[in-house]
Amino acid sequence: MSDHDQLKLTKMDYRPDRPKAENPIKIEDLTFRDGHQSLFGTRGRTEDMIPVAEMMDEIGYWAMETWGGATFDTMHRYLNEDPWERIRTLKKYLKKTPFSMLLRGQNLVGYRNYADDVAKEFVERACANGMDIFRTFDALNDYRNFEAVVPVIKKNGKHFQGVICYSMTEPRMGGEVYNLDYYVKKGKELEAMGADTICIKDMAGLIAPYDAYAIVKALKKTVKPPIHLHSHTTSGMAALAELKAIEAGVDIVDTCMAPYAGRTSHPAIEPLVMTLLGTNRDTGFDIRKLVAIDEILEKDIVPKYMHLLDDTKLSTIDINVLLHQTPGGMISNLVNQLRQMDAIHRIGDVYKELPRVRKELGQVPLVTPTSQIVGIQTVNNVLFDDEKERYKMITAQVKDLVFGLYGKTATPIDKEVQKKALKGYPRGEKPFGGRPAEIIDPELDKAKKDVLDTGLGKDIDDVLIYALYPVTGTKFLKWKYGKEPVPDEVKPKSLEQALKEREMMKKAREGLLVEKVVKKAPPKGEGLRTFNVFVEDDYFEVGVEEVGGAPVISFARPAAAPTAAPKPAAAPAAAPKPAAAPKAAAAPKAVSVEGGTPMLAPMPGMIVRYEKKVGDAVKAGDTVLILESMKMENAMNAPCDGTIKEIPYGPGDSVGKDAVLAVIG
Repeated sequence: MSDHDQLKLTKMDYRPDRPKAENPIKIEDLTFRDGHQSLFGTRGRTEDMIPVAEMMDEIGYWAMETWGGATFDTMHRYLNEDPWERIRTLKKYLKKTPFSMLLRGQNLVGYRNYADDVAKEFVERACANGMDIFRTFDALNDYRNFEAVVPVIKKNGKHFQGVICYSMTEPRMGGEVYNLDYYVKKGKELEAMGADTICIKDMAGLIAPYDAYAIVKALKKTVKPPIHLHSHTTSGMAALAELKAIEAGVDIVDTCMAPYAGRTSHPAIEPLVMTLLGTNRDTGFDIRKLVAIDEILEKDIVPKYMHLLDDTKLSTIDINVLLHQTPGGMISNLVNQLRQMDAIHRIGDVYKELPRVRKELGQVPLVTPTSQIVGIQTVNNVLFDDEKERYKMITAQVKDLVFGLYGKTATPIDKEVQKKALKGYPRGEKPFGGRPAEIIDPELDKAKKDVLDTGLGKDIDDVLIYALYPVTGTKFLKWKYGKEPVPDEVKPKSLEQALKEREMMKKAREGLLVEKVVKKAPPKGEGLRTFNVFVEDDYFEVGVEEVGGAPVISFARPAAAPTAAPKPAAAPAAAPKPAAAPKAAAAPKAVSVEGGTPMLAPMPGMIVRYEKKVGDAVKAGDTVLILESMKMENAMNAPCDGTIKEIPYGPGDSVGKDAVLAVIG
């Protein structure tokens, strides 16, 4: 921005009635969706949005993102909230500002491509419930996956925002895959599809400021729809990238309220308002209104979620994301997965293996669901492969990706990986090259029968919850209609409860949770004997006296140091701080393995379904059950020939590592 573009700042410039800028930048707020998804695992509850909703409606945002992404999954699975109700509730408080959602193309708000009938009905219901802007993306930038949903968006008179997922294979934009020509080509494709706006979606915070400038400049010259930039602050470059994009003429940028900004979230709105104050891109926002909202969030809302914030590092910037290119939320998931498997020490191996797996799977952009697909397969490779064989445990989603059920990858998939992944694949061992949904059978009618005919749910919105998430959706609908008690872990907590739990956690870390009981030692008798007790390189002199026929410890004190004391062992490295506790696994079942071979869970997860039942004969390698871990499905295969003697769990049960999943006799 040149000097002659600057306006003279006066006291008037701080007031909401200051002169309007020539070309004000438009702002989309992400606080109610991607903000808490990035920082707090999408655990934000509707009740904690209401206190500031009306105030935020007065700011003047171009739109507010209130739905989509992981909210649909997390709300029904972990919060006991109906996802559809959130839209309807917030609409009562936000009456001026358009609602935006993140739609994963044919994936909708799930982790696989759904049938066309489900995709179309989902968008219809999102429109009917109050959604205005559909930020629509595909993890592979394969816009054939838009063909079912875009016509429905347009038919309802809603805003179709087409997305280009930003990715790289080089330290900066360029190379043979994700270069400037690639992004311009994708912009033209979206324009041809009727995009009302085009969004550059930088999900991992990878875009460098000057690359943002170059892309925006090129798109502004090439396509007519307004350009929108979305980035995360993971690497620390997002605010700089947004400023350079503004200089290049970007029309809209994404921000969060300050308490929900930073770390793996997004740039804060407040510094941007002050940065652009008095310029030709001035937002026109009243900074005092923003501060008033911040105070409520900081004091009354955020403390409820602080226990979910990853504060294991002093730095709020993860520059390593520029090396592994995995979004911050996915890194947290990988760390938690490794921790649950007692393998956190392998995180370095995961980072090393990840680029290799990504290349073998077609250099896909790392965004939901491909970030999960690549990330979990990487963990599987690190933990289960050996020097003789790679890809020993391939997830169902990797097999689907290799077959073509997600679309066309940026580069060809490795031939050896393809051959192994598709061996015995139900749809065939030759990849499919058409539009993925063409070979997915209709799903909606069956879902209606399963929900409405059985009384599990009452309307089409219930049907869609089940259609997208059959296992967890069934569980939620039973909670919703009182057919099963609601577990305590999914119930909301008050601010007082959250603060009390936080204080308890602090005491536990400091070893102060259990109050030490002080007992007066009895007088020493004549029968006192002393012993040396060795603990590694330290030892203690312990006094033992027989009282009533049983020896008891009457005193213990560090022994006097000998003249040549053993050298103390080096202090162990501080253990990583445990992450927020995941949902508790089902209590281990009492299982008799006598005369049989147990199938053990190689990782914690949730039982999706059993493919076999008690009494079925199996051969080594047959799939006995499907175990979901980190939202990816893994086939658990029989370790030997035999007959299924016992199945201790059922669909929807959570299990820990090494749980006995079945017994084969």
